This record gives sequence, structure tokens and C-alpha cells, in this order.
Amino acid sequence: MSYVVTLTMNPAIDESATVDHVVSERKLRCDQPRWEPGGGGINVSRALARLGEPSLTIYPAGGVAADLLRTLLEREGLTLCPTPIAGQTRINLNVSERTSGHQYRFVFPGPVLGEDEWELCLRALMEVDPPPRYVVASGSLPPGVPEDFWARVAAYCRRVGARLALDASGEPLKRALAEGLFLLKPSLREFGDLVGAPVTDEPRLREEARGFVGRSGCQALVVSLGAAGALWVSPTEEGKVSAPAVLAAGSVGAGDCLLAGVLFFLVRGHPLGEAVRFGVAVAAAGVRNPGTELFRPEDAWKLYEQISEVYA
Repeated sequence: MSYVVTLTMNPAIDESATVDHVVSERKLRCDQPRWEPGGGGINVSRALARLGEPSLTIYPAGGVAADLLRTLLEREGLTLCPTPIAGQTRINLNVSERTSGHQYRFVFPGPVLGEDEWELCLRALMEVDPPPRYVVASGSLPPGVPEDFWARVAAYCRRVGARLALDASGEPLKRALAEGLFLLKPSLREFGDLVGAPVTDEPRLREEARGFVGRSGCQALVVSLGAAGALWVSPTEEGKVSAPAVLAAGSVGAGDCLLAGVLFFLVRGHPLGEAVRFGVAVAAAGVRNPGTELFRPEDAWKLYEQISEVYA
């Protein structure tokens, strides 16, 4: 039985390579490429697997890229539930410039899904028996998937008593909020979009976060602050976790690592503040790795010990 089910509607293969300089109108000779599975929910499942927590990974899959994606995921020991589509699973490109340390991320829209295809993903979730304790819905929606898709997932979770953790943005997020969520994990920029204006200082962020939780159907809000850590708010308490200082080599998947760390602790009965503390440690361990690599569990646990307090 999986306590956690992840749903990724726009999975990807992230192809990464390194080049000396990125310049226009020249052939850029790259190092040997690396391939990693990508997509919000898929990365959460990968991170949970590294921590020792199994999950069921639901995602649409099509074409030769989907075959490679499945092979990569099976190597990591994930339990998979791919649903067939006619289109091709997307391949994104991440190029690191050796001389500057800059990373260039080329993200593609993904295949167009027909109504029967996205409904098949929703049906796969509803057929999980018994229903999971946690459902993670994370990542973008590909073309063809309606904007109320996450709202449909939220309505199902409410009906069966599953806790929905959502990492999304825009209109699909707003529609899901109307159905009620357990946990929402936006970035600071995404949270500013959600409340209608950029949030630039911590006192205002706390005020906006408290107001948001009070008027929305969200039971827990975790705002990721990048190198500054994360702020969390529930109806009864709040706090901030400062991130440990690490030498960053990449940032792909950091938010997914944060969410996975939070869920890992919540599944084990820890309070939200401690769960966010561990999530920040997992995210910090992730940014130490280059390209689209995730993290080493031993790094996450060491960094967790370095985060001495959860600041109220």
C-alpha cells in the first residue's frame, strides 16, 4: 500500500549537458549528455524513494521518450502507473555554461492531451484502492487539459478523505482552491501572483500568508523562499525555517525536493514546522548537485541537523 500517490500531468525527460560558452550562431560542442526523469510529481516520487518512502507515480506516457522515461524511473525503484497517450512525452534541455556557471533551461509545452487521455489519468487516481493518505499534484498542465483539472482532483480527495498537496499556479490553482486543499507550496513569486502583487518583505509576507490561509480552503501554506528557506502558515500557527548555507550547483527540482521532505515527515506524524525544517534540508541538499540531479539522503540528514531551530 502506498500512503502517497503523485500525479504528474506533464512529465518530461530532462536532458542536461555542459558547454564552455553559450554563443549565438555557432555549433556549441557539449559534453556527454545526462538524462533524468522530470516533472513535478515525478520528482517528488523520486525524492521520496531516496528517503525510503514508497509512492505510486501516475503520469501520461507516449512515444519513444516515454519508454526511456519508464526505464529511468524503474532504475530508481518507483512504482509506476503510466497511462497511454498518442502524443510524445516531452524532452526538456538544460545547458550549463562552464565559464560563468550559468544554467540555461529550455522547457517545452508537452503533448496535446485529448479528453479521453486526461480522463484516464483521473480515473487511475480514483481506482487506487484503498485511497491514499496523501495525493501530490504538481507541475504544469499540458495543452488540452482543462483548467479545472486540479479542482477535479481536489474534489475527489475531499470525497475520499485524502490530503491533497498541490504545487501549481495560475487559473488551475485558483479553481482547485475553491474545492479545498490540505497543503499548497508556491514559490515567493507564485505567491505574489496569487495574492495580486509582489511580496518583497517578510512582515508583509506573513500578513498576506495569514490572510490567505484564513480566507482560502488551504489548511497549510508553505512558501519556498529559495536560499532564504521557507515560511509556513496554518490556521493556528506559523514559522520560518532558514536554509543552511550551501554552495549551489543547480536549482532544478529544489521545490519538488522541499515538498517531498515535508511529506516524508508528515507521513511519519511530525508536526508541520518540523516537516518544513526537513523539507528545507532536502531542498538545500538538492541545490548542491549540478544539472537535474536530486540529492543524497545523507546530505539531507546532515543539513537537517544544522537547522537548529524553527523560528516562530
